Amino acid sequence: MKETLRLEEIAMAALGIYLLKFHSLGLPIWAWCLLFFAPDISMLGYLVNPKIGAVSYNLFHHKGIAITLTGIGYFLQIELLMATGILLLAHSSFDRVMGYGLKYQTSFNDTHIGKLKKDQ
Repeated sequence: MKETLRLEEIAMAALGIYLLKFHSLGLPIWAWCLLFFAPDISMLGYLVNPKIGAVSYNLFHHKGIAITLTGIGYFLQIELLMATGILLLAHSSFDRVMGYGLKYQTSFNDTHIGKLKKDQ
């Protein structure tokens, strides 16, 4: 079952990257490569404490928020909002493929997928 979920996440990440081709905001590919990892800046919350870190990380890695932003952007015809939502969805799915899930407030290593290994 775990491999089925991984394949599902790969498909969502690939779909998000594909959709960004149509909602690129005129930015070059190298800019999108940098922006793809921008949600990881949210990990800086862990410098304050694990609770703030988990909240900030989860805010930028929650697929429900990504889908909501995409939908609002689509219906209101706000291209920037739609592209942001698509990017967050693709990034979040990519993170899940790599084994990073939404964080619990106890530690960065405690995720909804399972405990991260210290050597990752």
